[in-house]
Amino acid sequence: MSLTRHIIKNLSPKALSSAAAYHKNVIDHYENPRNVGAFDKNDPNVGTGIVGAPACGDVMKLQIKVDENGKIIDAKFKTFGCGSAIASSSLATEWIKGKQMSEAGKIKNQQIAAELSLPPVKLHCSMLAEDAIQAALKDYQKKKDKASATAAAAGN
Repeated sequence: MSLTRHIIKNLSPKALSSAAAYHKNVIDHYENPRNVGAFDKNDPNVGTGIVGAPACGDVMKLQIKVDENGKIIDAKFKTFGCGSAIASSSLATEWIKGKQMSEAGKIKNQQIAAELSLPPVKLHCSMLAEDAIQAALKDYQKKKDKASATAAAAGN
């Protein structure tokens, strides 16, 4: 069911007027999400970020797969939340694929919110996406640091 039909079917007329304001980019990413899925979290080349917003119940898992040169070669997400949270996750995975980790770390929630034309009440969705990117990068780096320490200890 499309987001628009879902909104119309499930909301009161009063709520419908505010819900119908979803931008076409949000609807596109909600109805045709990119990069949905998951990688093996134990893969040493995968970083996993899981973040949530207790106030609204949105939970976002974003994973990156990184090559030996620090380039993000693939990204996946699974999100439990509203259309704006799903759209933010989908857009974030599109934007980080093909970037160096340092470039991906510079993506800000304001950029995601602007691209999706999120209203102020939905800005937490873009913040979650930024936090998920940062958490995935941190997890990957932690794995690499641990592997380096283990290799160095084995060499002594």
